[in-house]
Amino acid sequence: MLSSYIVTMLSLNLYQMLRSVRIAAAFALAAGLVIGAIGCRKAASSVPPPVPQVVVATVIQRDVPVYSEWIGTTEGFVNAQIYPKISGYLMKQNYTDGEQVRAGQLLFQIDDREYKAALDQALGDLAQKAAQFKQNQQDLARYTPLLAAQVISRQEFDHVAQTTSASKAAVQAAQAAVETAKLNVEWTRVTSPIDGIAGIAKTQVGDLVGTTSLLTEVSQLDPIKVNFPISEREYLHFAGKIREHEETGRAKDEPDLQMILADGSTYKYRGHFYVANRQVDVQTGTIKIQGIFPNPDSILRPGLYAKIRTAADTNHGALLIPQSAVLETQGQYQVAVVGADNKVTMRPVTLGKRAGDLRIIDSGVAPGERVVTEGVQKVSDGMEVAPTLAEPANVGGLGGATPSSSAATPAPQT
Repeated sequence: MLSSYIVTMLSLNLYQMLRSVRIAAAFALAAGLVIGAIGCRKAASSVPPPVPQVVVATVIQRDVPVYSEWIGTTEGFVNAQIYPKISGYLMKQNYTDGEQVRAGQLLFQIDDREYKAALDQALGDLAQKAAQFKQNQQDLARYTPLLAAQVISRQEFDHVAQTTSASKAAVQAAQAAVETAKLNVEWTRVTSPIDGIAGIAKTQVGDLVGTTSLLTEVSQLDPIKVNFPISEREYLHFAGKIREHEETGRAKDEPDLQMILADGSTYKYRGHFYVANRQVDVQTGTIKIQGIFPNPDSILRPGLYAKIRTAADTNHGALLIPQSAVLETQGQYQVAVVGADNKVTMRPVTLGKRAGDLRIIDSGVAPGERVVTEGVQKVSDGMEVAPTLAEPANVGGLGGATPSSSAATPAPQT
């Protein structure tokens, strides 16, 4: 019994020892894992993040035409509203709506029977007055020698002379009535005063028309005018050139006008300045300007939307960067400038006008500096970047400066 008790106790002690050893080993393993993880994190944190890749463009300096744009509408060079000069029933329309008509071409006919009758009556009255005048002239011729021979008195002679003068005046009045009647007969034929496109008739055959009845409109379309307003400030800026144009005609260096139509297409013919209105509209603070464009095909019609664009000035030595390089934040504009050490400086700039896909910078950058054009959203002040230099842009064409290519080449590292 004693020996069995001793064996049992020894086994229990041995089990407890082995359990303690396993617990200690487990703790040692866990501690090793924690220490290893901490070491790995320290090793990972010691690796620097990759340098961002960005595309940069060089600030260029060029003489750039500065384009101004205005919104206007087309108008016929001459617009004739056709009203009858007499009243009567409209008997016939002698043209097709919308066709090209010539000056003097018959457009409408008004019932002329009443006016022909009035002409016949006036002619009869003229003949009667002319016969009376001739008789009075004969009486005056007979009374003249009788007065000299003192056969008749001065009073009788003066009476005959006055009667002759009155009959002469009656003949002149009758002749005027005949001319008026002839005009009325002529005016029953309504003709076009100009060459142009005749509009859709406003009245129909059979209508009773009068001097206030608009029959149709005829517009001369080649050339065609464009009306557009400019501000007082712009007018004062161009006042000298406008006065020179009015006095001497169009100058050789006067810029052309370009027209962009409602569908976004550019009209194939260039126009030029024509005239400025006599006064500024006090309600809008603008003055109306008229330009003239060739329109040989009559493609343009009055009332069309027209955006007028012209190179009004030249910005000498303008600084240009791509529009994509400009970052706007709460109404403030800035660009990311990459220095010689490839570190970024966020710099505020003052924007000028557009020049194609480029933007004129009035202040904030210098010629030859590099600005970020792609990746500007992921850079910050003082950050180091790996720049790739875009090909230089070209300045030319009507749109001003435009990038020559979107390809990029690695920037030289310094």
